[in-house]
Amino acid sequence: MLRRTATTVGSACKNYGLNFKKFAKNRRTMADLQQIASNNERAEALINSIEAEISGLQQQLVARQKQELIKENAALAKEVEAALAQLVQLELRNGKKQIPVPGSRGFCTSAAPVVPTAPAAAEAPKAAAKEPKEKKVKEKKPAAEKPAAAAPEAPVDVGRLDLRVGRIVEVGRHPDADSLYLEKIDCGEAAPRTVVSGLVKFVPLEEMQNRLVVVMCNLKPAKMRGVTSEAMVMCASTPEKVEVLSPPAGAVPGDLVHCEGYPRQPDAQLNPKKKIFEACAPDLMTNADLVACYKGAALHVPGKGNVVAQTLKNVNVK
Repeated sequence: MLRRTATTVGSACKNYGLNFKKFAKNRRTMADLQQIASNNERAEALINSIEAEISGLQQQLVARQKQELIKENAALAKEVEAALAQLVQLELRNGKKQIPVPGSRGFCTSAAPVVPTAPAAAEAPKAAAKEPKEKKVKEKKPAAEKPAAAAPEAPVDVGRLDLRVGRIVEVGRHPDADSLYLEKIDCGEAAPRTVVSGLVKFVPLEEMQNRLVVVMCNLKPAKMRGVTSEAMVMCASTPEKVEVLSPPAGAVPGDLVHCEGYPRQPDAQLNPKKKIFEACAPDLMTNADLVACYKGAALHVPGKGNVVAQTLKNVNVK
């Protein structure tokens, strides 16, 4: 009996010890979870605080940039007004009449008349009666300055023609004209020029492909059978035969063609009404050595050689 009771008490004590350990372990786990939750709350509060600080800094930066832009715009506006005032003064000095614009800010060149108040209007006749001579002096208008003389026009010669070396990079028949070639010519520019040439009867298609040519680039673009031609291929020509002029060996697209004794100063675009090319054309010819010339002076690419025909001597170039 005593032995059984001792066994029972021992078993109970053992179970109590195990339960106490489990309780202690669970208590530690709860404490850890509470610590984690507390840490999370503090981290979230810290993140919110940082976000608020960043938002405040961003607002301050935007406000500062806005103020700097306002100051910069005000300074630019003053510079623009000063430049406009200077422009008006220069135009007045050159005799150019200024027209007031309604709603403009100080851009009128003549000041608006001042309407006198009642006392001033009453005193005005008395002042006029006392000083008639002085009034006459004031009424005299300053003599208008003579307008600046226009720059003299350059002489009409081959220097006004924009002659350059080009390479035909693409050629074919014009779709609507049997006698015309449609070409793409690289003249050393960003994109090839479209050129229409009436050479089908004189030059075989295979001789046109990938060859160097001399091109006049400042003709006014003109439509030829629905295609806008942007330049002209220069040729030695007779009624029976036409030869495309050849640049010197070593020339490349974009090389400029010069003529000795005639400074190269080409018009941006030839005015058809002034007929500058038509005036030069009679003096553009090949010589006995097949060299293309203007009034006997050779057309050449500096440092590379002369522009020549193949067989045609002493004929017109056009």
